[in-house]
Amino acid sequence: MHFVTGGFSGATTVAADLALASLAGTRVEPVLVLRRKRHTDLSRVHALRERGLPVYLLPGWSRIATVLALKRLCLELKPDVLVAHGFPEHVLGRYAGWLAGVPRLIQVEHNTRERYWPWSRAFSRWLAARSARLVGVSEGVRRRLVELGMPEALTMAIPNGIPLQRFEVEPPPMEEREPGIVMSARFARQKDQPTLIRALALLKERGLTPSLQFAGSGKASARRVAEALVTRLGLDAQVRFLGHHKDMPGLLRSQRIFVLATNWEGMPLALVEAMAAGCACVASAAPGVEGVFEDGVSGLLVPPGDAKALADALERLLREPELAARLGAAARAHALQHHGMPTMLRRYEDLMVSV
Repeated sequence: MHFVTGGFSGATTVAADLALASLAGTRVEPVLVLRRKRHTDLSRVHALRERGLPVYLLPGWSRIATVLALKRLCLELKPDVLVAHGFPEHVLGRYAGWLAGVPRLIQVEHNTRERYWPWSRAFSRWLAARSARLVGVSEGVRRRLVELGMPEALTMAIPNGIPLQRFEVEPPPMEEREPGIVMSARFARQKDQPTLIRALALLKERGLTPSLQFAGSGKASARRVAEALVTRLGLDAQVRFLGHHKDMPGLLRSQRIFVLATNWEGMPLALVEAMAAGCACVASAAPGVEGVFEDGVSGLLVPPGDAKALADALERLLREPELAARLGAAARAHALQHHGMPTMLRRYEDLMVSV
């Protein structure tokens, strides 16, 4: 049983992808349980059910209601393993599973900067002693669990993966792509679109005017801040705000450069997708990003919030297309080998049947 927020965040995507992938195998019988949110997209729930995945919606209006409903469901379905994804769902889920007597509880932490209050941190430590494993979706997240006082012997890292079917087609050569930049991320405090916009302004001062496309929705207030900054810096002719984009593989294959400007991450799937599409990638060396690619070999890392360093990296890629091509090819090879859904699924299923 996978338990996760019904907000269809990155954690929900990972849990749903794992459950769907398990349907095709014989080792695990998956069930997905969502904590209902005000904005839960019922059409996406229906689409998952149409693919044969059992999906249950639990009340999310209060944490007590969620715990009691999940306890009842566990008593009814009697899962062998409960995998609780994301904060605070991994706290609520494991507590409900413990109350219901689920034999094995697994926590999956999806971010390096969750808002643990003293009580939730203490309660998480209590639950850790009653859990089979604590999983971080990257090595950075695993280290963060240890920093929070969780028992290191129980922690492990299983990097997130992506369905690779959308990226199996060989991408076009770098010289056939538009020498533009794309960033796929929601507009939120976690992401750092403003630093990328400032880097674009620095490039313009150096005589370089690549296009920049922002794909992603998020908070309207954060997007307005970015739009205002674009106008103030005179970049309206270069920058497009696409909102939610339905064909990210196609967009990524059409551009040479992908940027992930961010303040912190768990395991950035958007970056992995760009790597699989063969983009030359530049990313902030923020918690959760380290280890996704090797700096200088399959991408370039820059200090978070440093517009000049980001502009310098982008200038190198724009002026040295052979460097962009080499980094893009290495990034694609690394993503296909290490970050595919089959690899992630095998690691989780190995864990589930061994604990």
